[in-house]
Amino acid sequence: MSVATDPLVTPELVAKHGLMPEEYERIKKILGREPNFTELGIFSVMWSEHCSYKNSRRELKKFPTSGPNILVKAGEENAGVVDIGDGWAVAFKIESHNHPSAIEPFQGAATGVGGIIRDIFTMGARPEFLLNSLRFGPITGSGPNVKMNRRLFTGVVAGIAHYGNCIGIPTIGGEIYFDESFEGNPLVNVFCLGVLRHEQLARGAASGVGNPVFYVGAETGRDGLAGAAFASRELTEESREDRPAVQVGDPFKEKLLLEACLELLATDAVAGIQDMGAAGLTCSTCETASRGGTGVEIDLAKVPKREPGMTPYEILLSESQERMLIIAKHGHEKVVRDVFEKWDVPCAEIGRVTDDGMMRVRNNGTLAAEIPAKPLADEAPLYSREARKPTADGADYTDEELRQKISESSAPSAVESLRLLLRDPTIASKNWVYRQYDHMVRTGTVVWPGSDAAVFRVREANKILAATTDCNSLYCRLDPREGGRIAVAEAARNLTCSGATPLAVTDNLNFGNPYKPENFWQLREAVEGVAETCRAFGTPVVGGNVSLYNESPAGVVDPTPTVAMVGLIDDEAHITTQFFKAEGDVIILVGEVGSEIGASHFLKVCYGRKEGRPPRLDLERELAVQHSVRELIRAGFVRSAHDCSEGGLAVTLAESCFNPSGPLGAEIDLAISPQALFNEAQSRIVISCAPEHAEKALSVLEKKKIPHRRLGHVITKTLRLKDAGAELAWPIDDLYDDWFHAIRRAVDTETDSMPSL
Repeated sequence: MSVATDPLVTPELVAKHGLMPEEYERIKKILGREPNFTELGIFSVMWSEHCSYKNSRRELKKFPTSGPNILVKAGEENAGVVDIGDGWAVAFKIESHNHPSAIEPFQGAATGVGGIIRDIFTMGARPEFLLNSLRFGPITGSGPNVKMNRRLFTGVVAGIAHYGNCIGIPTIGGEIYFDESFEGNPLVNVFCLGVLRHEQLARGAASGVGNPVFYVGAETGRDGLAGAAFASRELTEESREDRPAVQVGDPFKEKLLLEACLELLATDAVAGIQDMGAAGLTCSTCETASRGGTGVEIDLAKVPKREPGMTPYEILLSESQERMLIIAKHGHEKVVRDVFEKWDVPCAEIGRVTDDGMMRVRNNGTLAAEIPAKPLADEAPLYSREARKPTADGADYTDEELRQKISESSAPSAVESLRLLLRDPTIASKNWVYRQYDHMVRTGTVVWPGSDAAVFRVREANKILAATTDCNSLYCRLDPREGGRIAVAEAARNLTCSGATPLAVTDNLNFGNPYKPENFWQLREAVEGVAETCRAFGTPVVGGNVSLYNESPAGVVDPTPTVAMVGLIDDEAHITTQFFKAEGDVIILVGEVGSEIGASHFLKVCYGRKEGRPPRLDLERELAVQHSVRELIRAGFVRSAHDCSEGGLAVTLAESCFNPSGPLGAEIDLAISPQALFNEAQSRIVISCAPEHAEKALSVLEKKKIPHRRLGHVITKTLRLKDAGAELAWPIDDLYDDWFHAIRRAVDTETDSMPSL
């Protein structure tokens, strides 16, 4: 039977699908003929950056991906899997939904949550918790885009909350930044972790010739073609006017799909399982065939559809949500049907596994597409684009030059600078966001959102996990390699402050158009920084996501290689939070006081400058500081631990005072300049110890030759610093009010800023 050929494929149609002439020639060589319109669409999505990582895969090979506890490596399956002992493992991954969220923030973010959850239970793991890493334009001030930024921010938060709360998976932490570079192009990165026994691990391969192929989940519609459009056309600022509607998610359908799939996986009926995520039915079909070294033949007439008259092109490229592809073992068809009937989930046998290596698609007797599966799924062209360091934009200013610049400006006082920093939405409390998330569902959350890392108890495995997401985009803008290094180090530092030992990493690389040499240089540099530091920490990269073309008419986003890291806490007694615990406790700085103000939040907020060299990371010192703090925690000497990051030591001390059980204060004896209070030197952790343990802790640090300093002690009501002969004092109630209510005050300034559900 010949393959359908209409409509005519022209050079203009090829270009509209985002394929270069040489790529089209390669397609013709693979097929031995001209592709038809449907096949052109299939190649366009599968060979896009969205699916093939054609502009980034060579860079991703620089990541360390192996380790003694890695069960599933990066790129092998839908998510990486890491052994956590006693026959248990965790599957986790982070992915982006940036472009859909820019169009429709509520559904864009909601479907991002649904997609990452499916990646996890596809592995046979029960999803346990969610985190997210979000970036928006400024939501304060009087800029022309503030109203739009608030709409995007509130809509994304509402979408994340809606999906996670309805499906019953807690969202227990993350990070949120606000900066002008994200106006019109928010970053929405969502992380999910699930737990499984080793023997429950499921694979996404179409194995077993003759095995039936089942479509399960929601019916296919045209709503999901937005994702396919982004995949095939790589939309940038030049082509954003004709964007279709984004996917629409239904968390209640996903809950039924999740339970049905996990129940089926507990039987002996499944040979392979794959999420219909990016590129939908196309990707799931050819990838399972490629992994299995087989072929798959399906009939689109049997695919459940919710709209009449859908063409093969539309059915294959739709990214409608809550759908899976299951390769069942021959003879177990009734088991599959019975399980999905029990959960009231649509289920249809649409094809079978073949032995000829082809992805063959029929539609009511017509052969709609016939493509070799492996070249389609795994042999997209790979590129190393031209890389060029951007012209210096304040990145080369030394700290001395920056001090000279700001000394010539009208400077806020140190007292006012701290209040400005705590009111800045990037540093301010995210309680307005967290209160919308059900972080207590399933009762596993041990440390609520707001401390350095989320902590979660997996009761069935008797394990305690910690997780965090981190990246300072400004550091990466000014020095992407150092920014990438610091993203990994800070993620590990946050886990250390929670009492955890870091295990592994998943990353989300958010960058601009890779065809622009300056953007590709940023990507390459950041990847090499992340890779170097992951090797130093022994935290392999087990998977992740690349999101390119993050640009708006105003320009490219600041490069954001988000790092999500998971750690293990051996003993409940080691769980540590960032908040001071009791009056009289001794406060100790582990690490140097530091003096590096380049790329600091202090410069950005108080002087409007995004300039200077980011602080330098000394990996040897960083590792020594973290090992020592974990040792002190395990010895029972530490009552609180908080990473020094944005805003420097002054912000770290203030945040440590904001104990949810009741704010405390601190009296600090530190003779340094006001500017040094806000420097962001790396490898610093503020700990507090009960008086009877303080000298023991100091002795351990002294013996290990770890830089440290006794800063003062915990008091009530006031943060007081004796600074270079002067005394600086802030009433804690005032600082707390600035910090706790800043975001609510920003979004409540306009009544129409809240999304309608």
